[in-house]
Amino acid sequence: MKERYSPFLLFGVLLILFNACDKEMKTIYNSFEDYPVYDGGDLGLTYTAQKSQFKIWAPTATEVILNLYEEGLLGEPLEKQKLSPGENGVWELTVPGDQKNKFYTFQVNIDGHWLEEVPDPYAKAVGANGKRGMVVDFSETNPEGWEEDHRPPLSGFEDIIIYELHIRDLSISPGSGIQNKGKFLGLSETGTVNTAGLTTGLDHIKEMGVTHVHLLPAFDFRSLDETRPEDNKYNWGYDPLNYNVPEGIYATDPYDGSVRIREFKQMVKALHDAGLRVILDVVYNHTGFTENSNFNQLVPRYYYRQDTMGNFANGSACGNETASDRPMMRKFIIESVRHWIEEYHLDGFRFDLMALHDIETMNQVSKMAQDIDPTIFIYGEGWQAGGSPLLPEKQATKFQAAQLDQIAVFSDDIRDAIKGHVFTPEQGGFVSGYEGLKESIKFGVVASTQHPQIDYSKVNYSKASYADSPLKTISYVSCHDNNTLWDKLALSRPEASSDDRKKMAQLALTIVLTSQGVPFLHAGSEFLRTKQGVENSFESPDVINQIDWDRKTEHQDLVKYIQDLIQLRKMHPAFRMKESEQIQRHLEFLPIEDELMLAYLLKNYANEDEWENIFIAFNANNTSQSLVLPDGKWMPVIQNYQIRNTNEERVLEGNIKIEPYSAIILRK
Repeated sequence: MKERYSPFLLFGVLLILFNACDKEMKTIYNSFEDYPVYDGGDLGLTYTAQKSQFKIWAPTATEVILNLYEEGLLGEPLEKQKLSPGENGVWELTVPGDQKNKFYTFQVNIDGHWLEEVPDPYAKAVGANGKRGMVVDFSETNPEGWEEDHRPPLSGFEDIIIYELHIRDLSISPGSGIQNKGKFLGLSETGTVNTAGLTTGLDHIKEMGVTHVHLLPAFDFRSLDETRPEDNKYNWGYDPLNYNVPEGIYATDPYDGSVRIREFKQMVKALHDAGLRVILDVVYNHTGFTENSNFNQLVPRYYYRQDTMGNFANGSACGNETASDRPMMRKFIIESVRHWIEEYHLDGFRFDLMALHDIETMNQVSKMAQDIDPTIFIYGEGWQAGGSPLLPEKQATKFQAAQLDQIAVFSDDIRDAIKGHVFTPEQGGFVSGYEGLKESIKFGVVASTQHPQIDYSKVNYSKASYADSPLKTISYVSCHDNNTLWDKLALSRPEASSDDRKKMAQLALTIVLTSQGVPFLHAGSEFLRTKQGVENSFESPDVINQIDWDRKTEHQDLVKYIQDLIQLRKMHPAFRMKESEQIQRHLEFLPIEDELMLAYLLKNYANEDEWENIFIAFNANNTSQSLVLPDGKWMPVIQNYQIRNTNEERVLEGNIKIEPYSAIILRK
């Protein structure tokens, strides 16, 4: 005989089970798209002397604990407090009293399991090695005169000339003359000289005449132990840990979170005082940790893309890729960039592997920055390191530059056309005498825009124009990645003399600085910087990565030439046209069959230049070449890598000779 139960008893049991599971049921979502979205701007820590408010977004958590510590690395918590659930997945807690200089972590419970302690992603100050967040009064981190710090004047993006450097590289050489070697403060020092008494560091950069200093990642990254600076370990920093915090290895004290903040600001102010704007290299496309990242320990898997098998996607080739198209990751990127602008007065951002981000996120970042200051410059790598689940039409690639609002992309077309394929050391480029690259050079000269005289089928990588404005193209020949320009020339033309390779380097830099678009220089290329042939020096020792300032003494002539070339570009707007239509109307390529010769005119007072016509020609042959000038009398501006006095009476007309591996610029 079957037992029978009262329906009221069954209902009571179900009610008890429902109440017991109710808290758990709130954390169950069918997909990441179902996760709630928090619109507030107060995630993380909001500090006053009266109280500290902590808010984190953790919609799948059933419990969240705040741990408060006396120290940033060691010791047990002073106290543990539970956060209360709020709206849209946010947990919050207000701790009364002045908590300044205390450290903190969060820990969440999901499905009955406590995850690891981490600072929240929004942490703006941390202790050594970024293990714990720190309560800091930001008003006490401002250096003297910070309130009066302003961006140096900039009329428009067409005036930008970028100088890319790594903070440690700049000062670590014994011959740098810089006291705070490898530190933020090293880039703040003035009056420094090399062993021959020539300027180094900040003074050298100022003398070069560039407008922007691009800093390789200087946010908090994970690969270096900040407590052991004596180990002299090295890394570029493309392994993010805490996005909103300066890196402690570059600070004089990594334990006190306020020191790195103050010294970063001192560096920015010193650069601004020198008339230089500051760009930060940002790496929002992946994190240094995956499973154990701050993101993943609070909201597992949400901040990352997954492949079709449910594994972490790896378009960065670094173990993961962030999901910029998900609302809370998009929100994080935008608010992080805003923090660097508002708190650190930064003037621009270079996005690493930007094609892993979606177009909508990048455009929202740009709009936010433009609303603050329309002269803030944003650019990035319009490619990925591997395939991504992000739909191709949403990817912020160089080929979709026209859909990017006020955002520029690097031109790998002109880079490899000038010097040869970056991953094939023995392959040369136009300047080293390799044929078949002329159309690619022309494509670079017009800054990836549409021009009727270019055969796009012969361009190395891009079979159509992709920039709807020249201001969306970064023209460059070398950067921190791959071989330096000098090393590449040595590897691809080992039989050439050192003098000839130096001329090739001069020709390469001349092409970059006379092309349309935004020119970009790798620090030290003006005195033939070498990394001893090391192609990927991201963790090589200082002897490989350091800028050897004594090379400036050896190559003073080249340094002076690049300085003069930069001034020529600044003085003549014909080299800085703002619109593709201007280029089509004012830039005319001249018919020359030689694959290693290129000549063109900037004509009819291009971009309201004071010179009616400018003639530019490049000879990448190893012999002198004859060239018939357009009709009229021409005055030399650059000839045999010498800047001529434009007021001198010397006149050229008819047939002229151009020296091997050289450029000539004439005006009419």
